[in-house]
Amino acid sequence: MVKMGVDLSSQTNEDFEKARSRGRMQSLLSSLAWKNSDLLSFYAVTELLKPKNETYRGMRTIPVNQIIGSEGRYQDFSMAFYPKKELLRSRWRSIDRATKEYVILPPISVYKLGKWYFVRDGNHRVSVAKTQGVEFIDAEVVELDSQIPLEAGLTMKGLRKRVVDYERERFISQYNTTYLPMDEILFTSPGSYPEMVNHILVHKYYLNEGKEEEISFEEGAKSWYENVYRPIVEEVQQARLLASFPGNTEADLYMWIVRHWDNLKHMSGSQEVSIESATHDYKTRYGRGRLVRWVNWIRYFFSKD
Repeated sequence: MVKMGVDLSSQTNEDFEKARSRGRMQSLLSSLAWKNSDLLSFYAVTELLKPKNETYRGMRTIPVNQIIGSEGRYQDFSMAFYPKKELLRSRWRSIDRATKEYVILPPISVYKLGKWYFVRDGNHRVSVAKTQGVEFIDAEVVELDSQIPLEAGLTMKGLRKRVVDYERERFISQYNTTYLPMDEILFTSPGSYPEMVNHILVHKYYLNEGKEEEISFEEGAKSWYENVYRPIVEEVQQARLLASFPGNTEADLYMWIVRHWDNLKHMSGSQEVSIESATHDYKTRYGRGRLVRWVNWIRYFFSKD
């Protein structure tokens, strides 16, 4: 019995080393490909997706290879759920030993988004199952709604782009925006298209003041483009501001300058702050020199997040 215990202890230690080695290899390969090897963070993902409904699905048997993230331990395991840190050894080996001794472990707890899962509780159990080649695992499932598809290997950078694309398509579809040059209005940050709708609605509100009949969203959007958006973009172009923000667009600068403009008016207590002065002030505060621009561009281009 003692010998068997020693052998089992040796085996679990070997299993952990094997799993860590796979995790290191995955991190190395990801680094060479300029990709992030971490699991997706559940909170970061839901902050972008903003699911509205939650449904308890109860006990299910789920595919291990469809678990792509974690609620709180996303930095402790690689994208394939291999352990990345030495401090995981003791707990990981105890789970590994329990499975070899046919101990019945409690089910893990997960959130489900689409067909993918994020671990609430049971990260070590998933990691051991992955290392042992287990295909399915019992889980208590809570499902969240999502209109944006996820996939294995998706990074936060890729997800942000997917959210922006979804918001853009939704805006174009909802408002049938043939009257706006949408090839010019290109945002890179999630939430920008919904915020732009608010800008149009506020502009439309002021246009309606003193009128008996309310103008349409289309009329308001055309006026917003000609009298708000284009003048700010022209200021951005004249100030050559875009060169200071590699990886961004004129629409991004429009949004940032409008926010900055509002802040300046609030801080000064005056509505007389011009868009020209707001643009110049923004460039002075946040613009960068040529060397810093190149460094920022390189960081953006090779960003793994």
